[in-house]
Amino acid sequence: MPFKLFAVIIATVFIAFVPEIRGYAIPFFFLGTVIVFVIEGVRIVPQQSAWVVERLGKFQSVLEPGLNVIVPFFDRVAYRHILKETPLDIPEQICITRDNTQLAVDGIIYYQVIDPKLASYGSSDYIAAISQLAQTTLRSEVGKMELDKTFESRDTINHQVVSVLDEAGRTWGVKVLRYEIKSLTPPEAILRSMQAQITAEREKRALIAKSEGVRQQEINMADGQRQAAILASEGEKQAAINKAQGEATALTTVAEATASAVRQVAAALEAPGGQQAANLKIAEKYVEQFGNLAKAGNTLIVPANIADVASMLTTAMTVLDKTKQGMK
Repeated sequence: MPFKLFAVIIATVFIAFVPEIRGYAIPFFFLGTVIVFVIEGVRIVPQQSAWVVERLGKFQSVLEPGLNVIVPFFDRVAYRHILKETPLDIPEQICITRDNTQLAVDGIIYYQVIDPKLASYGSSDYIAAISQLAQTTLRSEVGKMELDKTFESRDTINHQVVSVLDEAGRTWGVKVLRYEIKSLTPPEAILRSMQAQITAEREKRALIAKSEGVRQQEINMADGQRQAAILASEGEKQAAINKAQGEATALTTVAEATASAVRQVAAALEAPGGQQAANLKIAEKYVEQFGNLAKAGNTLIVPANIADVASMLTTAMTVLDKTKQGMK
């Protein structure tokens, strides 16, 4: 501001020494002074911003977004803060894990200024303070874990870093919203061994899956064979039952037919002339069978007495009569 006012004074003196415009020197001085006061006394603060004003080197106020008026010559805007959420990259650093393995870690912090006064006077450089504290806390947290544990504990590490930074940031007027690890990079030798371990684990899972498939296939085949055997035995059982039932039905039918035939014969013998017909039939059968003896072989048996034929017929008829009487 003194430079602007000094420029107005110099311009006024110059006008005063020029005869043609000497009369405009005093009006120009007052107009220039007013313009300088307006320029220096009016401040327009952008949205989501906060400006810290000092009066004669001492904190005076915080200008809110919009139009603000300060006292020229005495007040000045000492600090300008953005109240938006701001990302901050944390440089990569080497951390030592619990099992003495080097691990390169980098991340990103999201913070926000919540108290412009503390952010101005609580720390000479709160951004550098946040970055350094984040690196220190990260080394401490990684040092508590083994290498394999760090890869699956990112959320735990992030939470611990945010907790420590948020606690410290209260005196700096800054709130740390979250911290995210971008990458965890072990040495090349460790990477190769990890890749070999992953490959072995995948091969192991493949073999297990294959053996499970073979096992399931054998189980399915055995179950199929068992079901087939059960069905076959059921079929044989049913076939045997059906055969037995058929034979029983056949025997019953034969027996019933035989009984019916016997009953018909008996009825025929009871009829008039039935006895004589039976005698005639027996005689015919006897003669027929006697005639077939010569066809069965070279030897022909002839009764010594032809009268024996009549005797044999008489005997057969006697048996028939007794049978008839027994039926009665």
